Amino acid sequence: MRRSFVFSDAWVVDAPPAAVAATLVDLEDYPRWWPQVRAVAKLGPDTAWVCCRSTLPYTLDLVLDAVSRTPPVVAVAISGDLDGFARFTLTAAGTATRLDFAQEVSVGGALALASYAVRPVLVWNHRRMMAGCRTGLAALLSSPG
Repeated sequence: MRRSFVFSDAWVVDAPPAAVAATLVDLEDYPRWWPQVRAVAKLGPDTAWVCCRSTLPYTLDLVLDAVSRTPPVVAVAISGDLDGFARFTLTAAGTATRLDFAQEVSVGGALALASYAVRPVLVWNHRRMMAGCRTGLAALLSSPG
């Protein structure tokens, strides 16, 4: 049994697209600025293991494979506890960058079964995850040096 989720979000970061892209492709640095990304380990030149935990007491073990590291699109294929993709599309907005985030994933097993009853809670949990991304990315890119 599988359940699918589609997420999207958009926001502006006060930094040029090149700086935003450089931050987004550096997966190993995510735990420093994205609180819900608990650990990252490089598995190969285009692959990393990522451990995420948002507000709910459930940790996701994911493997991310780079699909595009070149702006305007930074994208990964996702496998593990989720299967699908996540993509940031970067657009210059004056001296800032607009980020359009899209994610389509499916889950299996117990999480898929639970999602029938608690789907709104899982969507809320994802929103909290992305709020951590927005806040952390903005703080990192606005700090000097």
